[in-house]
Amino acid sequence: MVYRHVRRIPLTSWILISMVVGVLIGAYAPGFAVQLKPLSTVFLRMIKSIIAPLIFGTLVVGIAGHGDDMKRVGRLALKSIIYFEIVTTLALFIGVFAVNLVRPGEGVVVGGSAAPGQELAHHTQTGTSFLEHLVPQSIVEAAANNEVLQVVFFAVLFAVALSKVQGRSKQVILSVCEGLADVMFKFTMIVMRFAPFGIGAAIAVAVGQNGLGVLFSLGKLILTLYGALLVFFLIVLLPVALLFRVPLARFVRAVRSPALIAFSTTSSEAALPLAMQSMEAIGVPRRIVAFVMPTGYSFNLDGSTLYLAVASIFVAQAAGHPMTLGNQLGMMLTLMITSKGVAAVPRAALVILSGTLATFGLPLEGVAIILGVDALMDMARTSTNLIGNCLATVVMARWDSSRRKDFFRSNLCPRHRGLQTLLQPLPERRVTFHQSATKRDSHGGALVGE
Repeated sequence: MVYRHVRRIPLTSWILISMVVGVLIGAYAPGFAVQLKPLSTVFLRMIKSIIAPLIFGTLVVGIAGHGDDMKRVGRLALKSIIYFEIVTTLALFIGVFAVNLVRPGEGVVVGGSAAPGQELAHHTQTGTSFLEHLVPQSIVEAAANNEVLQVVFFAVLFAVALSKVQGRSKQVILSVCEGLADVMFKFTMIVMRFAPFGIGAAIAVAVGQNGLGVLFSLGKLILTLYGALLVFFLIVLLPVALLFRVPLARFVRAVRSPALIAFSTTSSEAALPLAMQSMEAIGVPRRIVAFVMPTGYSFNLDGSTLYLAVASIFVAQAAGHPMTLGNQLGMMLTLMITSKGVAAVPRAALVILSGTLATFGLPLEGVAIILGVDALMDMARTSTNLIGNCLATVVMARWDSSRRKDFFRSNLCPRHRGLQTLLQPLPERRVTFHQSATKRDSHGGALVGE
């Protein structure tokens, strides 16, 4: 009887429980908490092993399996880039406004060593190095290193080439890729059973290493970031969702578990497979999920760009370096350009921050200050990146389907019912838009843009 009730607890609840337990272990047994790091590492490695085959399989099937050509992929890419640039620019300006309003850097003494900032600044990518890094010299190497953009680049070209092939060979490759995608989705569901243990361990390690006292040392900076992100949700993401008529209740149910994983592990990669599966489960076409989601991880880092705006001006305030509006706009333009395509760089946000501070002559000792609370801020920006990319995927599906009048499926396809059970039991009700124009697939679900 007890076992049956335990099995009915959804994954989201288990993750919340594990986070609370992790905080308690980290606070009251920090020595033991640090020793739990292998559990977190194993979970993250299992998740990362899913990414390359999942992206490759879904993208190839999504493009070649539906008769897409380069023009259709190009239209989707252009729409995505336009959306990414608009949203990330708004995030930057909200960050600038928040940090100038609250001024969290005033009263903070810039000290410590500049070595961490100098080391990170050396890893900043230029436009030329980004273009070189975009193209893989070996797909095996790209997959082994989880270079998401390189995998996407190879998969798109492979899919376009496959779409031009006729006959049995095309069907064989499509069948293999479709089978690979289906298996990786099931693989994701199995790995997610381990999520509460890995996430609880990650939280315990973070609290055990930094302690709860870090919340008070730079609390004003942390609150400024969290408040700015809340404003960003309310005045940017929510209006976008309403404008494109996104069913908010279903979207929130689909995104909450991936968002909790991103928040607790501070890893976008850890939440990517489940996020992709969740978006497809609510009706976003596989070809759009497979293209927009991985691309957004390099070009649509809403939380990271807002964080960069707050952190860079925070350092200027702490150093007593007054910045005019023109200086701040120049810094924001630099951040906008240099923050693209760095998702695969370890501690990418700190790398960009260090490079920007060096460019504008600000002390790199400021990075040493921020490092003390970076884990707490990383939780917020990573989960915001994840939610922003999920919304971008749904928006692209709505935008792409506007001419064909296809909308979200009101019922899940059989291959997604396992995910529905894993995440949260949903009420049996039909949620449709423009019923007369809804198109149904062979399982009775309404499709978006397929």
